[in-house]
Amino acid sequence: MTALPITSVFAAAFAVSLVALSFPISVRRARVGQMVGDSADETLRRRIRAQGNFIEYVPLGVISLGLVEAHVAAAWMVVAIGTTLAFGRLLHAIGMLRGLEALRGFGMLLTYAALLVAAGYLVLGAVLW
Repeated sequence: MTALPITSVFAAAFAVSLVALSFPISVRRARVGQMVGDSADETLRRRIRAQGNFIEYVPLGVISLGLVEAHVAAAWMVVAIGTTLAFGRLLHAIGMLRGLEALRGFGMLLTYAALLVAAGYLVLGAVLW
């Protein structure tokens, strides 16, 4: 079995991040009495979308990161991709929760960059190696 220590650290950090994004949703749901759906409460809606967007991008990012690491990429590259993804997700979440569109957009650009670099590495690795 191939050990993926760098991906493992990022996966653990993303798991903690998901809980950090999810817990405030539960608290807000209890506060506004909306246990299903997103209601008209803007704060709840922003929290749900910040979490939802995280869930939409991070799983494929972690899978791609693990594949890059499994293809024996240089450690700096794996760390750079993971850090870019993590920073992108952080900026997006802050921007989403605080209504800062520029920050949210920059977070998405970093997320796209991490995914595209990982994908490029994997495609080139499949073709060239």
